[in-house]
Amino acid sequence: MGTPQGLTASAIAWTLEFGGRERPGNARTMSTRFVIEPDVLAARDRGEAMVLEDGMQMTHAAADAAKLYDVTVVPADARHRHDWRPPAGHSVRVAIGCDHGGFPMKRDLLPVLQAAGCEVIDCGTDSEEAVDYPDFALAVARAVAAGRAHCGIVVDGAGIGSCMVANKVPGVLAANCHTIATARNSREHNNANVLTLGGKMLEPALAAEVVRAWLQTPFGGGRHQRRVDKIVAVETRHLRPGAVRS
Repeated sequence: MGTPQGLTASAIAWTLEFGGRERPGNARTMSTRFVIEPDVLAARDRGEAMVLEDGMQMTHAAADAAKLYDVTVVPADARHRHDWRPPAGHSVRVAIGCDHGGFPMKRDLLPVLQAAGCEVIDCGTDSEEAVDYPDFALAVARAVAAGRAHCGIVVDGAGIGSCMVANKVPGVLAANCHTIATARNSREHNNANVLTLGGKMLEPALAAEVVRAWLQTPFGGGRHQRRVDKIVAVETRHLRPGAVRS
């Protein structure tokens, strides 16, 4: 099969035609593009994540290679989900991570999440021994972007650095919140799917209330959706097709 128009021979995916629907000028609609195993291996060698665009699908071999080589795959819908909350009756899967400065707060938040009925994915760290916050913020962000978790929480000393890291991952809308009001605002107005906290900035009781408020507040939609769509559009414009640094 030749390379479809608009894609180079080295492109991350190739396009197969389905349906035979015609466009003006007898151009066919190319509606499904497949990511294959060599694409995943190339992304691995470059240290990149696979970011699927609308209409992209992965072959079974490609999916197996991504799992084997720990290549993050970001589904297309991760970049424009209207809300991450699961249907009623289903548990929220929360990925939580921290650095050494945030470890005491993470430890305190685990029973808060469990009491709220959340399924917790603990991404570390597990002590107050010094570590680098970007590693753990990235682990949480990757879990959310790949759909393994509905949302994420990261705690470092101030919450600022982890927020910066998480927002580099396509599909993530991270917010550094320090009050109940900012937590609610980040959900209702911004559809945040990662919350970052400062372990040295909040008292434990307030941090627990911030987390509860954040989890309980739904996205407002409406005019807020239009504005979040513009945030996502900025992200999309700055992505290379098929992959992005992670």
